[in-house]
Amino acid sequence: MTTEFINALEIELLRSADKNNALWQQNYMKNKFEFYGIRAPKLKDIEKPFLQKEYLPEKQELHTLLKALWDKPQREFQYFGIHLMYKFRKQLELEDIMLFEYLLTEKSWWDTVDGIAPKLVGDYFMKFPHQKDVYVEKWLKSGNIWLQRSCIIFQLFYKEEVDTLLLSRVIHSLSGSTEFFINKAIGWMLRQYSRTNPAWVEEFVGNTVLHSLSKREALRLIR
Repeated sequence: MTTEFINALEIELLRSADKNNALWQQNYMKNKFEFYGIRAPKLKDIEKPFLQKEYLPEKQELHTLLKALWDKPQREFQYFGIHLMYKFRKQLELEDIMLFEYLLTEKSWWDTVDGIAPKLVGDYFMKFPHQKDVYVEKWLKSGNIWLQRSCIIFQLFYKEEVDTLLLSRVIHSLSGSTEFFINKAIGWMLRQYSRTNPAWVEEFVGNTVLHSLSKREALRLIR
């Protein structure tokens, strides 16, 4: 199933490949990945039949299929993998955190991490809250900036359910980082939460030593 599924997808992607746009996309992503050069609207059209309920793989096949998609050189395969996983957000199982950890640490960059952490990891910790402290602690100590970024942004869509004690602990543990993707994520998460609780964000920023980037992003909607 896995090989046939990916081969069928690859045929469709190849039909829409655009070498000129691929070069632009590769440059935009710092030449870290290969691309077919398919723009987002067209990619969505290509993916649509593969994401129909009747063609979806069985849940138990998902780990193998996602890892196979991650092995492919073109970035469009990883984008499709994330969109495929979204179809199973209501069927998350305890062991799926190991898959998410793999996807976050392999071929890592902001584009895939930001597709996985706020929706997939966020939903997972909602369903299995006892896993939250275990993995947040592990990821914070990992030294891996993408796992650390995930600790910051997995609550991005939690709104009133944001665990402010945990968010505060995560931010304080990463205080002093000079890593752009960490400081940007802190500001992004705080800015998003300011839509729900601006008073908390303003007080937190006022009482916390933050990188200027984080502070500027956090207060953008308030000021």
